[in-house]
Amino acid sequence: MTRKSSVKPWLLAARPKTLPAAVAPVLIGTALAFADGKEHWPSAILAAICSLLLQIGANYANDYFDFIKGTDSAQRLGPTRATAAGWVRPQAMLRAFIIVFALAACIGIYPLIRGGLPILLIGIFSITAAVLYTGGPKPLGYIGLGDLFVFVFFGLIAVGGTYYIQTLSLNWMVMWAACAPGFLSTAILTVNNLRDIANDSISGKHTLPVQFGSAFGRLEYLICLMIACIVVPLGLVLTEKTHPLILISSAALLLSIRPLKILYLHPPGSIYNQVLGQTGMLLLIFSIVFSIGLLL
Repeated sequence: MTRKSSVKPWLLAARPKTLPAAVAPVLIGTALAFADGKEHWPSAILAAICSLLLQIGANYANDYFDFIKGTDSAQRLGPTRATAAGWVRPQAMLRAFIIVFALAACIGIYPLIRGGLPILLIGIFSITAAVLYTGGPKPLGYIGLGDLFVFVFFGLIAVGGTYYIQTLSLNWMVMWAACAPGFLSTAILTVNNLRDIANDSISGKHTLPVQFGSAFGRLEYLICLMIACIVVPLGLVLTEKTHPLILISSAALLLSIRPLKILYLHPPGSIYNQVLGQTGMLLLIFSIVFSIGLLL
């Protein structure tokens, strides 16, 4: 295998197409704080940086642990993993995700001082869960709990934490809004799991599509999009009687037409990588429009 000496392997290992999942919830949490007149920009900016670092660290950890466990084989259909391809030594990838998590912890010192114990717990749980997603004796992603992990951490905790660190409070509206990026991020994971269903089945990675079939995975993807883009915005408007412009964000569902065609017309394969990028873009656009609707 060819070892690359540039920074490109590290950029690829960071998996840029998944990074909207880190930015979107911070954007929504900040918009919610702004709409309540309690925004705190230093905290918002640091929350965004920490979220990105945690996502990159998790991707590096996945790159490392999936290689160690033998999940990333030559039959892998997804984007090439840096460690499996021989571009980065396993020890270097191990050091990399430790350094990234440590950097996130350092940047989180100010939010910790401001937010206290809740922020400390969020930080500890986030880093621990990111490692245990593919690391440890029973990785979350290998026993069918990856979907729940993504929903909780990229939805409830990310939005709730961003809002809390700015306002030092929390309410049900925030947690309901947090369900939108949570479900959309879960949809991104579902695409990954559908694409890799054959290889995961062989390697013993028991994702939900492996356990219940590709038809279940496609339905899960569709339901996640419908709840995020329709149920969440509509539920907020009907219950709060405010921010009606967030309903415009439901139009983001139109961006799912092509991904759904690919999922339903093609068997799992490398073509699903297109769906991965398209779903990440859908998440980002939905979050931007939803946030603007909250501010107007």
